[in-house]
Amino acid sequence: MASQPTNQANASKLATDLVTLVLQDGSASHGWRETLLTGSARDLSDAAHQFAALHARHPGVIDLAGNVALLAPLADRITTAFAAERAYLAALVVAVGPVPGTPGQAQSEAALVAQRHALETLAQSDRTGCACGTVTALLLDWTAIRPVLDAAARHFGLTPPPSDLPDPTTMTTTIDAVDVPPLAGRAIQFGARQLLFQHRGLWDLLEVRAHARGPA
Repeated sequence: MASQPTNQANASKLATDLVTLVLQDGSASHGWRETLLTGSARDLSDAAHQFAALHARHPGVIDLAGNVALLAPLADRITTAFAAERAYLAALVVAVGPVPGTPGQAQSEAALVAQRHALETLAQSDRTGCACGTVTALLLDWTAIRPVLDAAARHFGLTPPPSDLPDPTTMTTTIDAVDVPPLAGRAIQFGARQLLFQHRGLWDLLEVRAHARGPA
């Protein structure tokens, strides 16, 4: 019983640290993400296709991770809501049309395959907490990714559906209520960092592909 306040303090710090990490190292801080919010049709179409290639397939990160203890009270909501996000990505890919022709397409596809493999490995990691961190970072970072997808949808005449994914405040409140041992906390942060690294890699890839296509 004496250790409970310490574990609770660890959980509260963990929630704060995860939000800070996502803001600093996630999609929100990437320059190309900001550019795409008012981007060209080709660049928005490419973003829709590449994010669909990474996250629209089933099973995805959330499905492979299974029951994520850190967010257990939200598990059903998260599973259902992200299934809706996958459906949205599928509809968006249809709306934006074919992948824009881009030099180095084979290399881009290879990079995406490597990213998907990396995310699948993280989601299925045996290291206690790693999958939790991966899923949590995905959900927190999705709040920065979704506006770009919505910009693409509106550009191509598709009305963006509302998202039922839990907002960051709901997620941090949920995390704060969980006792997290220090070792698991470090694994959670590792999984989160690796997910964000893959997302930033995708933004980098989108920027490189846009420059390779040249002016619209």
